[in-house]
This record gives sequence, C-alpha cells and structure tokens, in this order.
Amino acid sequence: MKAVAAEIASAELDALVPPHGGVLRELYLPSAEAEALKRRSASLPQWTLNQRQLCDLELLLNGGFSPLQGFLGRTDYDRVVSEMRLADGTLWPIPITLDVDEAFAASLADGAQISLNDIQGTPLAVLTVEDVYFPDRIAEARSVFGTTDRTHPGVAELLDRTGPVYLGGRLQGIQQPSHYDFTALRHSPRHLREWFRQHGWHRIVAFQTRNPMHRAHRELTLRAAEKVGAKLLIQPSVGRTKPGDVDHYTRVRCYRELLAHYPPDHATLSLLPLAMRMGGPREALWHAIIRKNYGASHFIVGRDHAGPGKDAEGKPFYDPYAAQHLLAEHEQELGIQIVPFPAMVYAANRDTYLPQTEVAAQDEVRDISGTELRRRLHNGEAIPEWFTFPEVVKILRERHPANAPQGYALFFTGLSGSGKSTLAQAVLARLLETGSRPVTVLDGDEVRRHLSKGLGFSREDRDANITRIGYVASEVIRHGGIAICAPIAPYAGARAEARQLVQAHGRFVEIHVSTPLEVCESRDRKGLYAAARAGKIKGFTGIDDPYEIPASPELRVDTSQVTVSEAADRVFAWLRNEGLA
Repeated sequence: MKAVAAEIASAELDALVPPHGGVLRELYLPSAEAEALKRRSASLPQWTLNQRQLCDLELLLNGGFSPLQGFLGRTDYDRVVSEMRLADGTLWPIPITLDVDEAFAASLADGAQISLNDIQGTPLAVLTVEDVYFPDRIAEARSVFGTTDRTHPGVAELLDRTGPVYLGGRLQGIQQPSHYDFTALRHSPRHLREWFRQHGWHRIVAFQTRNPMHRAHRELTLRAAEKVGAKLLIQPSVGRTKPGDVDHYTRVRCYRELLAHYPPDHATLSLLPLAMRMGGPREALWHAIIRKNYGASHFIVGRDHAGPGKDAEGKPFYDPYAAQHLLAEHEQELGIQIVPFPAMVYAANRDTYLPQTEVAAQDEVRDISGTELRRRLHNGEAIPEWFTFPEVVKILRERHPANAPQGYALFFTGLSGSGKSTLAQAVLARLLETGSRPVTVLDGDEVRRHLSKGLGFSREDRDANITRIGYVASEVIRHGGIAICAPIAPYAGARAEARQLVQAHGRFVEIHVSTPLEVCESRDRKGLYAAARAGKIKGFTGIDDPYEIPASPELRVDTSQVTVSEAADRVFAWLRNEGLA
C-alpha cells in the first residue's frame, strides 16, 4: 500500500463519509485552533503519557475508538465494567481510562484542563477534566478479565502498574503522536477508508495479529476472505502487546514479505497502534468495533482470540471459542459481520492445510509451537517449508541468531538484612566460575550512591529508583548480558514496571528473599531497625512503611532456613533448568 496520506487532499477528507458503520468522531482541532491551543497548553498542568495511554490517546483522537470523545468518566466507566456498555447504552467492552497518581489528581482545580504530552514533552491534546474518581481495580479485573490472577498480563498491568485515580473528560487534539517507523503503513481510519474507496474495495475482512504470520495464517486468511467474497486487511497491533512477544519491527518485516504470497490486489497491510489488554472475549469485541471504524465490513475471529495463555494453575484463562460466541451474540448490533474460523493445521499425508474441524482420524497432523520455533531458531535447526516461507525464516534468523545467549535479569527483592546482596554475590560467583558471559551487578546501595544520587525515600523516589534499575538492566539484557539487581524494592507496582522494561528484551527472574522480619532485625549491624523502632528514622521498610510481598515470583528463598551456598545452588539450578546458565 502506498502512503495514502499523500494521495488525499484535505478537502476530500473533510467530506468523506465512512463506507461502513457509524460516523467517525475525530477529535483533532482545525490547524489554527490547534496551534493556539498548543501555545496555551504550556501554562496548563502537564501529564506525560505512558505507552498504553499514548496508544489510547492516538486512537481516541483519530476516531479509531469512535464513538468515544475522551477518557471515560465514572458513569460510563461503571457501566462499561459491569455491562460492556456506555451510559447511553452503546456497546463498548473495554474501559478507556486515564490513570494518574493521587498527588497529580489532588493538584487539579474543578474543571481543570491538562496538557497530555509524549515523553519528549510535546503536547498532543488537552483534556478538560469532568470527573475525578477512585476505581475499584479488583472489581474491574474480575469483570473485564474474569480473574484477579496476576499471571494475566492485563491484570498485572491493572493492579500493579495503573495509577489509583482516573480522570474522565473530553479531548481536544493538537497533533498526532510522532512515528518514525513504517510511516507508509500507518493510517488513520479516515485515510484507510478513503484508500478502500479509491481502490474499489467494498467488502473488506480484517485480520488481527500480534505474532509473525506463517503458512497456516495465510491459509486461514485466504479462506476466510474467499468465504465472504472480500478483500483482506492484515492489521497487526503494533502498540503494546504481551510481554515476550516478537518485537513489532521484526513482525512487520515478516508481514511485508508475506504479502507477496497473496493473489494480486487481494490483501493489504496497515498497522494499528493499539495497546492490547489480552482480554479474550471482551477484547475480541473491542477489536471488531475498532476494525469497523477503520472501514472493514467483516472481521475474522479465530480460536482463543486475544487470549493470554494459561493461569497460575496451568489452565487457559478463556474457553478457546468464547470470543466467537460473544461476538455472535452482538453481531447485529456491532455493525460488522463476524467470520469465525477454526485453527488451520497441516496434514502431512495430504500435503495441505485443513481447518481443524475437518481433520480425519487417518490424517497425520504436524505443528510447530511458538516455543518449538524459538528452540529451533536458537539451535540453528531447520524450519520446514510446510510451516513458513523462506523469506520469513530469514528475517526471524536475523533477529534471533543461532546459539546467541539470551539476556536476563536476576531481580533479588526483600527486606533490609534479608541476605539479598550476599545471595546476589554468591550467584554472581557461580555464574563467573562456570561461564564467560558479561554480568552487571546493580546492588541497591551502590545504585543509590551513583545512578540514583539525589533521590530520597518517599514512595515516588523509591519507585523512580527501581525504574532506573529496570531501565539499566533492560539495556544490559538488550545486548545479551546478565543483570543482577538487589534492591529492597518494597512496592509491587515498581517491581512490575521493572519487569515490563526488562521483558521487552529478555527474561525477568524475580527472586523474593523471604527472610522473616525478626531475623532481619537480629542481623542489623548498622542499627537501622533499632533507630526506626525508636522513631529516629521515618518511612523504614518493614517498620512504618510496608513491604508488599511478591505474589508470584519465579523463586522464593528464606536465608534463615538455608545457607547462602545452598540458596545460591537453588538459584543456579533453576537457571540451568530454564536453559539460562
């Protein structure tokens, strides 16, 4: 697809009527008004958007989240959470909220306007605050995700990394967020609809993906398009997806190569800046509404659509066909036709792909899971052509060269005196005596003296300290190294933020050094606990400031029950079992 923005005059855009679904609610101001608001925004309270908020803002402003005109206020939020509907009854399954900290919310006057900025400080929009409220995030998790299990990435994000206060109100768009990658493939709903009109595409079936596409995906999308007599829109999510997913740069390169394997003028590619929640059936419904806004007339819903995998007990979070059933219930109201499709599998005896529902008892079914694919890439083993195309394999091998060591972070957390630093040093010695990989140690005290010099011990400063550790660790891991981190890290939210930073590039191994408080106090050589007990030190973790115990760390070690050497052996054995050491 060409860069359609250059093909369409602004006057044509203003007059454009959407070919499918309702009217787009674009929230950008005319250029003169936007420029005036941009100048005024400098005098307003400033809020820097995180990755999820930035993705949400882009889709609010360009109409991808039509009919929303801003972040949800309390009345809309409550009904979306409980009934999948806005206050006026419009179907909408996912709460789109702007979460902030209490200090920022408390600083706002009634009816305040705030400037919403990207990380460089560029103002993108102004929000007129109409509602400030404290959500029940546990109830939100239960209703939206059907669970409070933090193994679910959407739940972990909501409970551990989402601010406690939500701001609701209408938006005025100043300018689009900047993107410097794949610019010819980034289209607003209005631009994409006009491209369809100009190319005579009237029936368009959209396909959502967050993974590289292989032969099975090609077969599924081809058959789905043929089934309904439609052209194909491949529209992958390139905002935030699931931790550990293949980065979108690699995926988009794979998608571009795959396009050559479709019939001419049959398929096109466009990128969706969506921050996925991995919300299963509700998310599938949301995806359908978004694709209607982008001009699709049909939407493919496959097996376990937007599912995050298995819970802490090893059971799938959602029934594999729950999304198809939910969308079938609401298809008439949605305004977009649903194309349910089973998974495609390769029958070796027939040398062809079949829908899973058509496999006979005598068929020899073959498959390669994501885990198996990664193993073959890592070991340099052959990947058969029945599974994927050579061009795709080439790109994946470039991104994941054979025998390249995976970077990872060992994140030791626990009370002062729990033995974190000592255990970290023992594990460091094991790694260095058995291998030659570069290891960077980010000890809590050392980081405080250098990287976080000037930070105090307020909750905000402690969170900033852990975020800095997570960022440095992520850079170490991005280059294939090992980072050993040993801060107290008392708050679950900051630890989750560090995990997210690291998992963008490698493995995050949280090790809770669970030594009891009384043992930690008995080991206190500096007298810090005694001073805290006497009130001479305020905000001391474990005494008058909480330590939030990790809910599901990769390992838990109590150094009052085992020696340092035995504890290090446990950590090292776990690393060997995971193929990391």
